[in-house]
Amino acid sequence: MFHKSKLKNGITLLTVPVKGTRALTVLAMFPIGSRYETPKLSGAAHFVEHMLFKGTERRPTSQDITRAVDAVGADYNAFTYKDYTGYYIKIDASKQQLAFDLLSDMIFNSVFDKDEVEKEKGSIVEELRMYKDNPTMAIDIVSDKLVYDSNPLGWDVGGTEETVRNLTRDDLWDFYRKHYSSKNMVLVVAGNINHRELKKMTRYFADRESKSDVLQMSFYKTNYKTFVWSKEIVPMSHRVAADEREVDQAQILLNFPGLKNNHPARYALSVLTTILGGGMSSRLFTEVREKRGLAYMIRSGSSYFRDTGLCYVQAGLDPKRLGEAVKVIKDELHKITTEEVSAQELRDAVSSINGRLALHMEDSSSQAEWYAKQFFFNPRVRTPEQIMANLKKVSVEQVQKIARELLVWDQMRLAIVSPYSKEKVLSLLP
Repeated sequence: MFHKSKLKNGITLLTVPVKGTRALTVLAMFPIGSRYETPKLSGAAHFVEHMLFKGTERRPTSQDITRAVDAVGADYNAFTYKDYTGYYIKIDASKQQLAFDLLSDMIFNSVFDKDEVEKEKGSIVEELRMYKDNPTMAIDIVSDKLVYDSNPLGWDVGGTEETVRNLTRDDLWDFYRKHYSSKNMVLVVAGNINHRELKKMTRYFADRESKSDVLQMSFYKTNYKTFVWSKEIVPMSHRVAADEREVDQAQILLNFPGLKNNHPARYALSVLTTILGGGMSSRLFTEVREKRGLAYMIRSGSSYFRDTGLCYVQAGLDPKRLGEAVKVIKDELHKITTEEVSAQELRDAVSSINGRLALHMEDSSSQAEWYAKQFFFNPRVRTPEQIMANLKKVSVEQVQKIARELLVWDQMRLAIVSPYSKEKVLSLLP
């Protein structure tokens, strides 16, 4: 069970005790990501994340930061997504003072040294190239651009080489000041919690004043651009994006409309994607890989945002068998929209989700991120037990209903990284 409270400077504190662990994770998260950027500032949220590791007033260099946590064997990192950014330190609970001190110092006292900004541009450009050169990562970039088009959701989280090189220290500092308000922040402490010690430790955050005077969530009213999936039927040529390159394996993503984060039917959608491609006994895995050997990796899933979402099928396969593989996938999607799943499939899917969730939540870092995202993207924070209670209420009829509503072939957007041109891909599709 978690506990929610407010620190005196407006930070929301969530505490999540985890039994049977020596670890403690301290996570600071902000509801800011690439979808709140302007074209000129594309990549700024990710760049700011990097700069918080580059020196503070008390710890002037990145080595001063990394050496401190490396010396105690802590796990630490940060992540930027389209609608949130987080920083965490997972540490032996007996060393927790370092985690609270260091993380608060990074968030409130980073200096954004101009020379470090210029140096870091090179590192970020190489990071972008790493993703772009890896087909299993590049497919996401191709897919997002196809699905979301000019909406910021379609932009690469890291920006482009051009936008990264053009960002200045002032651009990043202004972005940081605008969005890193204590009132926008959630601090999650998960793991081996000693509540007496915790009260002392949270002062590292409660006694700090952010350099931002932004009102809570105010940026949603400025850069936030809602995305609505068009229901207009357009030719397949407008629904395919192909990244042609020399690769031995084609990566494909078949995207369909999804649901926003707090949509009541998301539980049925989770069951649906699990039945389709949630494991080695799933329908797509069985038909595409086991029976025909068309792919090594095939899966289905869904992603959710405040205002929209998508469900997808992803596979890595022999380019020469692309048409055959897509035909099998199409047939399986048609089947699940026209024939009810069995009661046994439903029970197995719910049980599978329950098991995976239980294993996922054994880790204090996973718990911390879970509760932070619950706080930001749902009307109220829900525990894993509450989620599972809702999943167990899903019926066979609800699964087929959501399948019929979302898995419409004429709405499908196909992204592909392969040796084929777009014209060649179109000629192979069923």
